[in-house]
Amino acid sequence: MSDETQPTVADLLRVCETAARAGGRELLAWRGRFKAREKAPADWVTDADLASQAAVHAEITAHFPGHAFIGEEREPAARALDDDEHVWLVDPLDGTTNYVHGYPCYAVSVAVAGPRRNGSGRELLSGVVYNPIAEECFAAGHGRGARLNGSRVETSDARSVADALVAVSLPARVPRDAPDLLDFIRVVQVSQAVRRSGSAALNLAYVASGRLDAFWATQIHAWDVAAGVLLVREAGGVVTGRDGGEFDLWNPHFVSAANAELHRDLLRVLADRVP
Repeated sequence: MSDETQPTVADLLRVCETAARAGGRELLAWRGRFKAREKAPADWVTDADLASQAAVHAEITAHFPGHAFIGEEREPAARALDDDEHVWLVDPLDGTTNYVHGYPCYAVSVAVAGPRRNGSGRELLSGVVYNPIAEECFAAGHGRGARLNGSRVETSDARSVADALVAVSLPARVPRDAPDLLDFIRVVQVSQAVRRSGSAALNLAYVASGRLDAFWATQIHAWDVAAGVLLVREAGGVVTGRDGGEFDLWNPHFVSAANAELHRDLLRVLADRVP
């Protein structure tokens, strides 16, 4: 495809899926023979992360060589990104600690943001979260809805935190008085249950498909959540900043929920306004 051709959402979504599946094949192939090392305390990287990202990058550049690429295991280019430029956001292995331990909860996340159609700036256009163990491909395109293995999915109808199964992402190291831990304590006391799966991408995909009702995180990266945020929105859910303001992809603390009513209730709980 020519660099001068503006790709459609469908074009981008097809490459999101083929790239995510290519990364997933690498993760499966590297099981049991990878080497792992710590990037930071309790923050692992493996040969599999690197091989997956290389496969994803190769697939993307084969179709869109002029697009920008930001991945967890590759530093972004030093140049500034233009608002009219497409940028791919990739987590080649979301859930590395799970992968290292053989715990089957990890995924490849591939998303692309491009020029906003009405107004300035950039918006999420297509995204895929692929779980190679379960062979589940969650896919969303802007204005096209969300799907799991080709079948349409929607968020749940839970309306209150008391009725909700909620997920949280906590940092690798959590001090006793950390704000994230205080948030967890607030929610676990009033929700149906709270889960910490170790994969933000899968948590968002599960909110989109109704397996989870809500999910929040404060210390996260754009590549972890770009595809999942689009999934939730296209499935009928709500995603905002942790404070209830507009979600910022480049500073992605957030609260996501199946619907506006549950979202308001979760914000109330996180604000420590529980009766």
